[in-house]
Amino acid sequence: MELIAHLSDKGQYDYQLVQKALQAGEQKAYAELMERYREPIYFMLLKMVNNKDDAEDLTIEAFGKAFKRLDQYTPQFAFSTWLFKIATNNCIDYIRRKRIKAISIDHGFQSDDGETVEISIKDAVLDPAEAMQKEERIHKMRQIVDKLKPRYRRLVEMRYFDEMAYEEIAEELKLPLGTVKAQLFRAREFLFQMMKNTRESY
Repeated sequence: MELIAHLSDKGQYDYQLVQKALQAGEQKAYAELMERYREPIYFMLLKMVNNKDDAEDLTIEAFGKAFKRLDQYTPQFAFSTWLFKIATNNCIDYIRRKRIKAISIDHGFQSDDGETVEISIKDAVLDPAEAMQKEERIHKMRQIVDKLKPRYRRLVEMRYFDEMAYEEIAEELKLPLGTVKAQLFRAREFLFQMMKNTRESY
């Protein structure tokens, strides 16, 4: 136990959960790690993006990336420190991507000194190879989504394939908004586990 002697009791308990997840593949260990840090990760990301839907999606992404790289974690630092770093970096990447997409092709954007800067962006049309790879990824994802229970499958299809807002889904299914978000959160957890088990990379 000298390896983790420098960690707090909380840190040592997290390390034991990580080992159970890695060595025994215990789903309960994964679930407990997520339960321990889901809310603090979510609220940290919410401050960064100021959007509840984005924060929820980024929370799932953070855990997905962390669990995929779990074998890379070392107890030099607390698991929570390592997890928050992954979540922060992923969020920063997301913000950068979103800023690029938000730039208007027609009108350019204003620099800090108020000057309008015109830009030209590569044609958004994918070349044949890129289009084929995208179609293959979508096909694989649909195969996994099809394995979900009907109520979860419908929610995922509406949110990610039809790109409907949470409010639109709630209205369409006549469900409370909180129920839609909770069930989607659960559906994404199932999806992550299925992707992890099939060892596919998305």
